[in-house]
Amino acid sequence: MTDVEVIPAHNDDTLEGPRAWCHVMYGMHAFAAVTGIVTSSTIIFAFVASWLSIIAVIINVMTRDRVRGTWLATHWRWQMRTFWFAALWLLVAGFLVITIIGLPLAWVVAVSAGLWVLYRVIRGWLALSDRRAMPVPATA
Repeated sequence: MTDVEVIPAHNDDTLEGPRAWCHVMYGMHAFAAVTGIVTSSTIIFAFVASWLSIIAVIINVMTRDRVRGTWLATHWRWQMRTFWFAALWLLVAGFLVITIIGLPLAWVVAVSAGLWVLYRVIRGWLALSDRRAMPVPATA
């Protein structure tokens, strides 16, 4: 198991603006994921291909310097890693679909990755609401 460094949360009023933006980004990701549940799309495809998620990642990349060194930086990292790993799993599922023989496995990958996305968005948003940092791998 990997060691995890926990960055303590502080009640710093200067972080209220970035914290609000973090809520917005989680909301955009959540809406994109829920779109995959209520439409004929898969959760993972709706999450990665949604304009809302793409805009949230762009906001995330453009504003991460404002939260560097704070407990909110863990949420920025959590959201970016969720998006990029979801994109990777979507590529894996797409490759399996192309091979045709891997079609059943592609559905398993897509459903599993979709549930993983929902878990990450919910866990992150709940931690943000409680002003808790997300676990990050310890630096050597």
